[in-house]
Amino acid sequence: MAPVKVVLAGAEGHGRHHLGILRGMVERGVVELAGICDLRPVEVDFGSPMQSSDLGELIAKTGAEITIICTPINTHADLAVAALRAGSHLLLEKPPAPSPEEHRRIAAAVEETGLACQVGFQSLGSAAIPAVRELIASGAIGNVRGIGGWGAWHRPSAYFTRSPWAGKRRLNGVDVMDGALTNPFAHAIATALALADGPIAEIETELYHAHPIESDDTSCVRLRLENGFTITMAATLCAPYAEPTPSNARGEAHLVVHGDAGRATLVYTHDRLTVELPDGSVTTTAHDRVNLLDNLIDHVRTGAELLAPLAGTERFTQVLDAIRLAPEPAPIPERHQIVERDAAGEVVGRVLPGVAELTRRSARELALYSELDVPWTRVELLVSGQAVAAYERRPDLPATDSPRPYLHRVRTLGGVEVTEVRPEDHVHHLGVGVAISDLGGANFWGGRSYVRDQGPTWLDNHGRQRHVAFTDLGDGGFIEHLEWIGPGGALAREERTVTARPVGEAWALDFAFTLTNLTGAPLEIHSSATKGRAGAGYGGFFWRAPGTSTARVTLPGDEEAVHGSREPWVAMSGTTPDGRDWTLVFVQADGDPWFVRVAEYPGVGQALAWDTPLLLDTTLTRRIVTVVADGRLTEGEVSALAAGVGL
Repeated sequence: MAPVKVVLAGAEGHGRHHLGILRGMVERGVVELAGICDLRPVEVDFGSPMQSSDLGELIAKTGAEITIICTPINTHADLAVAALRAGSHLLLEKPPAPSPEEHRRIAAAVEETGLACQVGFQSLGSAAIPAVRELIASGAIGNVRGIGGWGAWHRPSAYFTRSPWAGKRRLNGVDVMDGALTNPFAHAIATALALADGPIAEIETELYHAHPIESDDTSCVRLRLENGFTITMAATLCAPYAEPTPSNARGEAHLVVHGDAGRATLVYTHDRLTVELPDGSVTTTAHDRVNLLDNLIDHVRTGAELLAPLAGTERFTQVLDAIRLAPEPAPIPERHQIVERDAAGEVVGRVLPGVAELTRRSARELALYSELDVPWTRVELLVSGQAVAAYERRPDLPATDSPRPYLHRVRTLGGVEVTEVRPEDHVHHLGVGVAISDLGGANFWGGRSYVRDQGPTWLDNHGRQRHVAFTDLGDGGFIEHLEWIGPGGALAREERTVTARPVGEAWALDFAFTLTNLTGAPLEIHSSATKGRAGAGYGGFFWRAPGTSTARVTLPGDEEAVHGSREPWVAMSGTTPDGRDWTLVFVQADGDPWFVRVAEYPGVGQALAWDTPLLLDTTLTRRIVTVVADGRLTEGEVSALAAGVGL
């Protein structure tokens, strides 16, 4: 047969890899490199390909039967549709599309033209894939509960400046998604999905970065299929560099299939499958791999089955989309890193100690990083090097609790804990945070909603606060961005600034937030009091103190005196069951009434809507500073502290 005419779109970067493959296939007489589509002329030392920046025109002029697209992901859909409509089959580099919508657009063009689209997940050309599927189906390793993937590579700082889109989630407002899971370890996710059938029911993501980049360099994802099967993938580009050897295989990604009567491990980059059984027997087999371009040519010429058809990668695009829509990757503080520098002092690399073993643990336990007690997954506030609070940004809570980020395990410098989370008396009380009982009709407080002339009532109106990103994250605090999402969609966004600093022999929590209305129409903030429940004006910043504390008192007066007052400060003291005293001093400059409970339970907060609704037209900003002190302070001591916090 005559050689198949091939056009390559995108000949730089990874395109050079395709040029190397094409050279060998040209020498074998299998293909003819008919054209190269790139924005700039490309030097090629074999063949005489026509060059153009117009892919459709190039295909028409060359009569190319197959087009290889190896361009940035944000260009895939436009180029794929253009190539298909010009009459060319496709080898589309992975990932096929940045979103399900773009994936469907390519699929529609495939359906419309009747042409083939093979996706460049090269690992899917391995004979190890059907071998593992047969191993699972035969029951040779028992009932399989899941697949855990891990990969630990080292990439220098220069890797993240290799191109304009490197290390980016978006470029010029367009999704590019160059992260660890969506680029270097995309094959691992696609291969794991090829081993397990069934729709995806749930996707959990955790994205982090040690390098100063926009995207993730250390991440994990967990998929739960509708049939109960679990797939995890933990990956990092911040492992220590190691010279490749047969034993470490350069930290290549592994997929571990967990059965109750054995385990199978696939190193897909080497097509090597190892099966371990309870009797101690271990067998390792190497498998062949078919080049996906060869397979596509066979499909075009003989009707051979495609090994990586576009339709087979739809679930991978679902995963990519979940990563795209996930909160922005969280920065890993430098105190958890080894920063590598050259002789001139320039940063050339970053290493996370122990991260290679961490990825292996994730694969063994099918667990996310945050479930493995990793220090850099925790957000903590430090004062003079001492941890004084932890922050939960993605709590796993029932919808009726109005899930939201919160500070917990807040403690004095003497170690006395002064917050409580989900107490029996009010399970929706969550340490320190922002909660509003009615914002635009949605319950962001949790529990029942107060209905006028009816009382507390369970309604299907609960909202949630979704962590979006940390724009600054250091030992002493953070700036966080959140979305307030009601049953009908996003109502507001929030910028939250939280810092901790020493104040004499105590410390101060400085908590500020700005709510911005997203609806285009004024939003009303209500409390139960505005609906008829006298004194229940709660809503805004709220601090739940430990209900186990005894001898609780308030200053500058008792509960009746401070509840509803607009004084610049209010204080609360208590004693722990083991006899340790604490004092909290709340200071504001906004003039809101204080909402205070002492006898029923200990809690202090703002009352944004004390007895009348508050209209949120565009933005609302509030700030409260809380001094956290050991011991019981006198009114004079409290007054002095309040005056010194800087409000």
